[in-house]
Amino acid sequence: MTEIEFVGYSAVHPSDFIYDVPNGFTGYLLLLFDSPSELLIDGRLMRTAANSAILYTPGSRIYYRAAGEEYRNDWIRFRSDHSFVKLFPLTNTPFPVTDPEYCHQLFKLLTWESAFFSSESEANITHLLRVLFSKLREGIQNESPSIHDHELIALHKMIYNNPQLPWNINMMAAKLHLSPSHLQALYHRQFGSSCMDNVIEGRLRRAQDLLEYSEYSIRDISEQCGYNNVEHFCRQFRQHNGCTPGQYRKNASAGSNKRLLTHNTLEGREFEKINRNIRKL
Repeated sequence: MTEIEFVGYSAVHPSDFIYDVPNGFTGYLLLLFDSPSELLIDGRLMRTAANSAILYTPGSRIYYRAAGEEYRNDWIRFRSDHSFVKLFPLTNTPFPVTDPEYCHQLFKLLTWESAFFSSESEANITHLLRVLFSKLREGIQNESPSIHDHELIALHKMIYNNPQLPWNINMMAAKLHLSPSHLQALYHRQFGSSCMDNVIEGRLRRAQDLLEYSEYSIRDISEQCGYNNVEHFCRQFRQHNGCTPGQYRKNASAGSNKRLLTHNTLEGREFEKINRNIRKL
């Protein structure tokens, strides 16, 4: 069972904001900090950075405030008897969030789902909370968190969403205000691959999709995938896929026709079976 009491996102408060509930709540309180904050933990005031979170358990002392600047957060007060909440590995202590934008979007969805309650809302809310807690676990399980983790994840998403951009190491490093060598070391540690390997993978995945589901020429596809030279595109495509773009399109088309033929044949057999049954009547 999951019951949301209050939920909100992108809350903004002035620099003198203080929130103090000495005896806590009867349910849980989950906060996602979008600005530096100060929290009272075990009687000691400690500062936590933006892109961190805390899960307060029922009855726990709650005290947090702005850290000398505008305070921003997402938050949810809720009750739950699900194990993914009750067995969450870290409570009443702040922890880093590796993908704050992803979590922020989940807070939005939880807010909208609770505002327009329907017969499916409780199940939807539980699913959304399960995904949110799964994401939050990543920040706790990261053995060597870096202040650049969320920026690296944002870059990773941007590469795959925009493979056609003229990506290069210097451009990426400038986005994160890092040296090229430092960026490559952090990126490889985070994802197990290089930045440019992911660029190539993203471009070729898009090329495969366009070859299979569009009628663009191979030259047009190479341009849409960020290649300035169609010969280079074809050479790289063959290295990674074992065939040329033209062969890939032909094979994909043959596969589609084969599936259609099989589908039609089955339909034909089923139709003939129905006819035989009708003739027996």
